[in-house]
Amino acid sequence: MKQLVFELAAPEPPAFANFVAGANREATATLQSLARGELAETGVVIWGAPGAGKTHLLRAAVAEALAAGRDARYLADPDTVPAVVAAAEAWVPGTVVAVDGLDGADASAQAALFTLYNALAAAGGHLVAASARAPAQLPVRDDLRTRLGYGLVYEIVPLPDVDKPAALAAYARSRGFRLGDDVIAYLLAHGRRDMGSLVATLAALDRHSLALRRSITVPLLREWLQRPLEPDDG
Repeated sequence: MKQLVFELAAPEPPAFANFVAGANREATATLQSLARGELAETGVVIWGAPGAGKTHLLRAAVAEALAAGRDARYLADPDTVPAVVAAAEAWVPGTVVAVDGLDGADASAQAALFTLYNALAAAGGHLVAASARAPAQLPVRDDLRTRLGYGLVYEIVPLPDVDKPAALAAYARSRGFRLGDDVIAYLLAHGRRDMGSLVATLAALDRHSLALRRSITVPLLREWLQRPLEPDDG
């Protein structure tokens, strides 16, 4: 059996509801508070290994902020920050800016991030950034490192394999269906094992089972894997 589970699963837009927090509950709750405008600190930095879910959390924070009526934007590359800062004549009060790949910021981006942080602080906004390293270890200018240190810092850690079955079962319950132990074991054996991929798979499998009005079972999962991939599949 080829490992096709994730390829057949059209991912849902990143949201807090489809992020399995695990040991990252405090960080997730903080970002939700930030998105709702309830956080006093201007900056939040999340850091950790690739695949831990940092980008998902940044985009979820932006989505929730937009849903709450706030001006919010996600920047996938810190090199785009100078242009964004230069184009902003004034920042809307309460603006949220999420910047990914903070550790890749060059000198121009670092200067713009420093300016951005101060502008958002003055406007009652928030800067949330993600990096592979903790702020103290970032190769950035000292004044930016100091600004980032004023805020909150969280390490985002991947969910251990031993905890994934329970987490997947809990996620299924949150969507209103039961996931058998045999289905979970099959997913873990045949699919990509990072939680983002697994959750995307469950969401797509849930939609497929509802369309067929069938319970989610290993036979249904096998059929789904073996069917030809269509443009609108998932």
